[in-house]
Amino acid sequence: MTSQTPLLNTILLYARDPAASADFYRRHFGFETSGEMVEGLIELNSPQSGAQLLIHQAAKSVRQGQAVVKLMFSVPDVEAFKAQCAQQGLAFGSTHQANGYCFANAKDPDGNSVAISSRAYRRPAEHG
Repeated sequence: MTSQTPLLNTILLYARDPAASADFYRRHFGFETSGEMVEGLIELNSPQSGAQLLIHQAAKSVRQGQAVVKLMFSVPDVEAFKAQCAQQGLAFGSTHQANGYCFANAKDPDGNSVAISSRAYRRPAEHG
């Protein structure tokens, strides 16, 4: 039997309004989508070959906005990205400094946590 390492390449989000959530990730994070619901899902693809997002209609019983998952988007300049998003109507919270990088948090239309972080761009000596 051949051993295979699983690849995390798709994140499924439940949304009360899938079209609004798809538009949020398209506008603010550059995902590409037709916006069409196919088999109960709206598919969004990263133009930089990152993870794919699938937006699914949430059942009424699904609790929204629980802080058990946060989508983290890597950006080289957190403050510049925050300014760009503010012009589009998305306000991030305060910028937090960490070990050689910074990050800021926001919520999507369904209250899911999203963050932008420069962690992926820090120099190797900064996190020893």
